[in-house]
Amino acid sequence: MHQIEFLRLVADFTEICPYLPEQTSRMPLSVPSSPLEPEQLDQLLEAGYRRSGRFFYRTRCPQCVACEPLRVEVERFQPSRSQRRAQKLGDTRLQTRIGPPSVDPRRLDLFNRHRHERHLSQSDTEVEEADYRSFLGNSCAESAELSLWFEGLLIAVSIFDIGANSLSAVYCYFDPDYSRLSLGTYAIMQQLAFARLRKFRWLYLGMMVAENAHLNYKLKYRPHERRIAGQWTLFD
Repeated sequence: MHQIEFLRLVADFTEICPYLPEQTSRMPLSVPSSPLEPEQLDQLLEAGYRRSGRFFYRTRCPQCVACEPLRVEVERFQPSRSQRRAQKLGDTRLQTRIGPPSVDPRRLDLFNRHRHERHLSQSDTEVEEADYRSFLGNSCAESAELSLWFEGLLIAVSIFDIGANSLSAVYCYFDPDYSRLSLGTYAIMQQLAFARLRKFRWLYLGMMVAENAHLNYKLKYRPHERRIAGQWTLFD
């Protein structure tokens, strides 16, 4: 894979795959040489990169090619019946706010509960404020926080990056007690609405792994494109 000139490689190692534990993963980490311009973020997303904190990575695993970056073309998206239902329910019951990423005790509690109760954590260690800021607060791109509120109570947070022509969903977490409100689906529908308002072409949803139940939900957003063997392929 060609290394983008404004990225600097800082780590390259193999480990047990966080998505498919029977596989070995290799995800070289790079950092931009300076804060990213919106067009540079678009370039990285187009090339299949994903952001975590200040780092960007794309998979170079020795034997597995299960990870497929997935994106939705905003104007072509056709919501399913269940997605329309989640949109209607959220519009009726929830308040959406968009602002800069922040952290407080409520956000930390939601983040940790979401990780533990949905079995997303590989350890029992609680994420603390410094870790949260490192993962979701510190960014070399323009980032925003979409928060969902129910009767004045914060119940979901979705962090996304803003390019010149793209949005990238970085991470979403929510209160498991309010799962009936389809918070993950509604957060994506709201990001699509934000992208449409800004006249952006793409919403990137990150890695899709068909055999991972926490990642294959992205297949429900159609039509979409997945990056396979270095090429974006349309799936209707």
